[in-house]
Amino acid sequence: MKSVYCSFFGHNYVVTKKVTLHIHEYECTKCHTQMTTGSNGDLIPLTAKYKEINSVLEGVYKKRRSKRLEGLLVFEH
Repeated sequence: MKSVYCSFFGHNYVVTKKVTLHIHEYECTKCHTQMTTGSNGDLIPLTAKYKEINSVLEGVYKKRRSKRLEGLLVFEH
């Protein structure tokens, strides 16, 4: 349930987790509502389904990024 503050002034979202460069998870500092970035860039509720999607996406992103950084280090020497 939304708090009275959020109903009147709106949510105050802060980033709680950076999944990729473009996808983040947010939480309201007042009512603790959790949101994430959807496929079109809008904020959508962070459900169990989206938590799992973000977790898998984060793993793929980190793996690709580490491989890319390893490749850059090889070319520098």
